[in-house]
Parts: sequence; structure tokens; C-alpha cells
Amino acid sequence: MKEVKCECGHLNPHGTILCESCGKVLEEQAKDKKLIDMRYEGTARRSQTYNKTFVDKIWNFFSSVKVGVWIIVLTLIASAMGTILPQEMYIPPTMPAAEYYEDQYGWFGKLYYELGFHNLYSSWWYLILIASLGVSLVIASLDRAVPLYRALKTQRVTRHEGYLKRQRLFGISKTDNVDGQYEVIKEKLKARKYNIREENGNVLAEKGRFSRWGPYVNHVGLIIFLIGGMLRFVPGMYVDKVLWIREGETKVIPETKGEYYLSNEAFTLEVYDKETDKEVFNDAIDRAGTVAKNYQSDVTLYRKQGETVTGETHDLEKVKNYSIKVNEPLKFESFALYQVDYKLNELNKMSFSLTNKESGETFGDLTVDLYDPKTEYKLNEGYSVEVVSYFPDFEFDENGDPTTKSRIPNNPAFVFKMFTPDKPDGEVSFVAIQQTIEPMGDNEYKLAFQGVETKDVSGLTVRKDLTLWILALGGAIFMIGVIQGAYWNHRRIWLRRFDGEVWVAGHTNKNWHGLKREIELALEDTGISVPEDQMENDKTDKLEKSEKEGQ
Repeated sequence: MKEVKCECGHLNPHGTILCESCGKVLEEQAKDKKLIDMRYEGTARRSQTYNKTFVDKIWNFFSSVKVGVWIIVLTLIASAMGTILPQEMYIPPTMPAAEYYEDQYGWFGKLYYELGFHNLYSSWWYLILIASLGVSLVIASLDRAVPLYRALKTQRVTRHEGYLKRQRLFGISKTDNVDGQYEVIKEKLKARKYNIREENGNVLAEKGRFSRWGPYVNHVGLIIFLIGGMLRFVPGMYVDKVLWIREGETKVIPETKGEYYLSNEAFTLEVYDKETDKEVFNDAIDRAGTVAKNYQSDVTLYRKQGETVTGETHDLEKVKNYSIKVNEPLKFESFALYQVDYKLNELNKMSFSLTNKESGETFGDLTVDLYDPKTEYKLNEGYSVEVVSYFPDFEFDENGDPTTKSRIPNNPAFVFKMFTPDKPDGEVSFVAIQQTIEPMGDNEYKLAFQGVETKDVSGLTVRKDLTLWILALGGAIFMIGVIQGAYWNHRRIWLRRFDGEVWVAGHTNKNWHGLKREIELALEDTGISVPEDQMENDKTDKLEKSEKEGQ
């Protein structure tokens, strides 16, 4: 597209409304308006000039403020949907996610899972929404900031008459001794931190131009913040995992690529006592029964040396011992382990005796590790027990068949087959807590329950976040933009000599009352009249016109 040449000699980009140099109105439609639109200095914005190619259409779509607002609204709605039910990373690992949502929340939970809201913040469509918001911010900023910067940088001191007349604050005065008055005015404006420029006896006083970039600084901060948020989905940048570890157990720490292991040496729980602690906790104790005073996990951190079998410590190098408490995490490299939950007296082992039901005679004991049961247990000579089936969290399904809700031994049940010298084919027995079923008829032998061993379990959160500094940087830049645009404003005052008169015009992007007051103080006792607010005069004229029409 050809450039538009103004009578002042400046070449303006196609689509410019006001000459970037002198301010002359170049667009015919704008010539009929009493006041000119100064929002972007009348510069040519790409989105309002070109609309031919595919790139133009994409640019124009994302540069629209309405489109940006709709993207924000859709993102907020989607984000809110992800908070209705807990995300999959926060549900207990006791059963598959599909079963958990339906079991806990019914048909709505099932629908929530099938729609993919259980992993909403890492879904492809949510990431596209975030990316679209970022693209909109970038394009909208470039579409407005670049032309605005060019126009402000190019502006001359001597502005076109039509430009000055169409400013909101404008006035004409006749006066003698213009030079002396100019000097007084300039000194007053300099005292108010105005930057003074002169050209051919005309004056431009300007201050606070940097405030015009506040919204664009906001956009930069938001873009950096969005980049930080999206980086959380890049592997290795953000980790938020739950690690349940029992006393005496050694486990690999998630997301450390098998390099670090943690051993839970002991778990300690302390509660408040009415007799010894402050009375302030009495009401809470009466209401809840017990109130935790402190719970901690005494752990040992190991580092892998060569190839190591999970749970074995003889090839692990000890890093340090530590007591993990609430708000006192174990930190190493970029990771932090927080104490967030616990479970007391979780079933760990169960002991049985093979007994003759009629005589009560026993033929050996067996102890079943509920997390790693053996297939067969050898007892006395000729006596053995085989574990046919194991249900850690037993329940009956819809068809009445035994099944398990999870791998956690909350309600363990077994199908045992007992072999004895007089019963070489074995007898089958279904054994659960306080329940024994003999599906093949009455057995001669039974497995008598002897005892149970429990362990406390620590619930730890494994956290790693390499995006925090990016989020903090984005937030800081955003706040700088807010302060920059909220507490300062761009003010300009033009003084032009024209045919023995002094033309005074003023413009600001906000706080017109403050600009008016500064112009009044600068022109005080100079003989130059204070410019009028043409918008107020225009409102008055319209009101009088409507009243006359009403009469």
C-alpha cells in the first residue's frame, strides 16, 4: 500500500488518521468531528488497514479486544469447571480414576471423567485456550504499541491548526509581550516536571509519556506468566506427586529417575491435651475428639550408587537424616518433600494357625505379608497352605463375586487351600475379617486367626517447581505496569503563535481535572486565557438543543 504524504512533508503509513508529525487530519470522515480520537494518536493500526491475506485475517482476529475478552471468559469458565471435583492428581490412589469418580460422585462424576475434566489443566484444548490468550496479548500489543511509539517519537512541536482546534482543551488569546509571558509559563511548567521543547517560537510541554506504556507492560507480564504456567506441563519443570510410605519401608522418590530413595524410620503423632495444653484448644478437642499438635516422619534420604533393587539399602549412599514436619520439608536439589497426611495403624501382616476344628490341635503357623503375600506356606511335615486368591480391599461386585476396591489392605480377604496328610487334595476356605466361608462344604481343618501387625503410614507430597521464578517475574512486571498506568498520566500542553494570537491546547489520557488545574496555574497572571473544555461545551449545546426541540 502507498504511503500518505502530508503537506508538512512527512510520509505516513496507509490508514493514518492524523499525521504523525504535525497532526493534520488526513481522513475525510474525521474532518467532520468536533474532537479527534487521540487514543492511539490517530496512527495506522495494521488490523484496521489490511484485510486481504490469510495472515491479515488471523492478525485482525486476535487483535480484537472483543476476541481477547471472550478468550478470557472461556478460560475462566474452563478453569472453574476444573475445580468442581478434585483433579486426578489429588484423588487417593486406591482405585482407577474412572471407578473413583463414579463411586464417589455418581453419574456426574462419571460424566466429569468422560469429558476429560479430571485432567483439565493438562488437556490439549485447555492449553490451546491459554496459548490463544497469549497470542491475543502479543498481537493486540504489537498492533497498538508500535504505531503509538512511532507517532509519539515523530511528533513535532508545531502542530497543525486543525489538530489543536479539535483537542478537548483549547483556547485562543490575544496578548502583548508574548516572549516574556512564554518565559514565565515555561518556568512554571518546568517546576511541575514538564519537559519543554521549542520550535519556531512554539512550545510543547510534556510529561508522563512512560505511563502510556503501562497496559503494554501489563501484557508483557501476563505473557511471561502464561509462559511460566504452560512450562509446568513440560516434563521435569513441575512435579506434584503424593508418596505414601510405611514405617520401615524404603521407596524410590517419584520423578527423580530412580536416583533418590527415602526410608521411613518412624512416624510420630502428638495431640493436644486438655490438662497440659492451653485452654484455647479445649473447644476444638471437645468438637473433634483429638487435635494434632505435631506429626512428623523421621526419614533417611539415600542416593543411588550403580544399579540398585528398589527397597534395598546396601547399595545406596546415605545423604542425610531428617525429620519432616508440617511446613518443614526435606529439601534436596530442586525437590521438596512435605508432610501433608498420615494414616495410623494400617494393616501390615496377618497371622493364622492351621487347626483341626474338632480336636483344636494346631499344625503350624503362617504370617501373611499383606503387601507381598507368598503363593505357598510350608508348615509342619505334610502340612501346607496355598494362597489361591487375595483381595486386599474386599467387597462383592454386582454379580456377587469377590473383588477388591484397591491394592490397599483396608479389608483383606483370602481364598486358602489347606493341604494335610489325610486331605491330600486340599480343603478350600474363604477367610476375611470376622468371616469364614467353606464353599466346598464343611472342612475338617481351618485357619484360625492369631493376630495382626499394623504400621503407621506417612503421606508426603513430592514437589518440584522450576517455573516459580518465571511466574514471579511475570507477576512483578504486571504490577509495575499497573502502577505505571494507574498513578501517572501522559500530559501535553501546546502553545502556538498564530496571526498575533496565542493558541493553547492540552491533552491527557486521563485525569483531565489535574491537567486543567496545571494549565490554570501556568497561565495565571500572564494575560493568556485558560482554554475551555470543549467536551463540556458540546454537552451543554446538545442539552440546550434538546430543550428547544422539546418546547
